[in-house]
Order: sequence, then C-alpha cells, then structure tokens
Amino acid sequence: MTEKTNPAVRALRESDKPEWSALWTAYLKFYETSRPTEIHDLYFTRLLGNDPRDFNCIVAEADGRLVGLAHYLFHRHGWSEADTCYLQDLYADPVVRGQGIGRALIEAVYAAADEAGAGSVYWLTQDFNTTARQLYDRIGVKTPFIRYNRK
Repeated sequence: MTEKTNPAVRALRESDKPEWSALWTAYLKFYETSRPTEIHDLYFTRLLGNDPRDFNCIVAEADGRLVGLAHYLFHRHGWSEADTCYLQDLYADPVVRGQGIGRALIEAVYAAADEAGAGSVYWLTQDFNTTARQLYDRIGVKTPFIRYNRK
C-alpha cells in the first residue's frame, strides 16, 4: 500500500475468512496468546451473524488485501439509557502501520456507534503497546481505571 492509497473500510464478508484469520492470529500473537481453530471458526461465524449480542467486524482493505480489522460490541450500561460500544480487537498489519489504518478503523467504529445511538466507545490495551497508544492518545481519552480479572 502506498502512502496515497486510502484503505476501504467495510464490513467483513464470508470470503474474507483466510485473510481475517491470518490478521486475527497475528493480533493474538502480538498479545502473546493463541486460540484453537474451533474458536477461530466460532468467532468468524458470530462476526457474520445477526445476533445483536455478538461482535461486529469491520476490515480495512488496500491494494486488494485485508490490512486491518476491528471487532466491536454494543451493550447496555447501568449508568445510561443508551448502549455503549466496546472495541475489543483492533489490529493493523505491521507493513501498513503509520498509514492511517488504525485511525480509519476506530473512526468507522465511532460512526457505527453514532448510528446505533451508543453513548460512548471504549477499549483496553496493554501498557507496552506504545505505538498504538500514540494513536489512542490522539483519538481517545485515557481514563484512570485499573482493570482486575477473576483469580
């Protein structure tokens, strides 16, 4: 992809499965984890489904190939009448980083949230994800919350 090429941001398609799987595998590897094939298959099926409780997926395509993905979910929030949007996974192929892919995907999630009437969009990242955090600091607001998981 050249610097002048604008990525097409669009909904995931059934035909995207091999490229989506490669991107999601790379995303998981970045976070030092993996998932079995059965989970890949289940997640992909859910991403294409129409259950409003399931995740949605948008992808960035450039020069005829997928170069990024974003998975997001709408859910209720106890402090608001409006739903909120959780951006769970965001990934851009390292070859195209710095070319606006992450920003385009986040802005597409913002647009989807606005269209759905969601009052906010939030996401989490690792503190070591310094490259992405440079973008996040420009396009979002860092909160003081600390996350805990069940033991």
